[in-house]
Amino acid sequence: MVKVGVLGATGYTGFELLKIFHQHPEVEIAFLSSESYAGQRYAQVYPCPYEEVLVSPDEAPLDAADVVFLCTPHGASAPLAQRVLEAGARCIDLSADFRLRDAAVYGAWYHTHPLPHLLSEAIYGLTEIYRAQIATARLVANPGCYPTGPLLALWPLLRQGALMDERIIIDAKSGVSGAGAKPSPTTHFVTVHDNFSAYNVGHVHRHTPEIEQELSAYAGRPVRIVFSPHLLPVSRGILSTIYIRTVPGWDLERILDAWQTAYAHEPFVNVLPQGSLATLAHTVNTNRCALSAASAGVEGEYILITSLDNLLKGASGQAVQNMNVMFGLPETHGLIA
Repeated sequence: MVKVGVLGATGYTGFELLKIFHQHPEVEIAFLSSESYAGQRYAQVYPCPYEEVLVSPDEAPLDAADVVFLCTPHGASAPLAQRVLEAGARCIDLSADFRLRDAAVYGAWYHTHPLPHLLSEAIYGLTEIYRAQIATARLVANPGCYPTGPLLALWPLLRQGALMDERIIIDAKSGVSGAGAKPSPTTHFVTVHDNFSAYNVGHVHRHTPEIEQELSAYAGRPVRIVFSPHLLPVSRGILSTIYIRTVPGWDLERILDAWQTAYAHEPFVNVLPQGSLATLAHTVNTNRCALSAASAGVEGEYILITSLDNLLKGASGQAVQNMNVMFGLPETHGLIA
């Protein structure tokens, strides 16, 4: 059995982790922590059947866990990760604190990194691409929800030199749960209901450097994105539309073949056949990412559409997928494919 702990267990990602743990055949919960609800049963926080008692972060028995999941805010996670590692446990961080490899880039988008020496140790947790490194990692940086779909779509193409441009357009739409459990004026029901809005456009969204870092690594050259996120009036799910131009010799059939070859044995990547386009319904409430492609009507121009559940494959599900790899368990344990 793998003994797991969660710091920040009462946010949306923490709740999703707990639901997965209760259906996972190889997991034992060591502790769940919360600053706001310490001393309460989990069922007092959410309407659910879970009776675990929440402890404060300072009282969390880190040394009782084999792996600790950090569902804590950017900036707060890094010091907690160091405490987890010092206690002898492995760590999966669901914040952005270890996703960027360059401390200067992190500082430009967030703040001065408190523990830059750990950036070189952290493994980016996109399971399908970094599985071998994740297996032996002490510290895994779980990818952001927005990056996961586009990265899975573009990795097989960029590593084969399929794309002509150094700029890629990504138009993405997310359900409201992607903004977290803490309400704000822009995520209030009255604002979101019967509405559809763009936000953080113009190369300013904090997932931008994460996506560019990974795409540039796949391509072996700098890649810049135009990233436009939108807020959908639904609770969960992300649909990303990606516009690309390919070099001569690539067509729609070859794109689909590249995906089929890359993901033939991947339980959580679903390549849709030509003529089918990904929708939220393909993936919501699963750990699956759906990939689809269509011609843009001009030779060499294509539209890629990806779908995933932002709380599962975009967060907690992928975190458990990484845990399964780290401990040599079947990758699908506890997860819906």
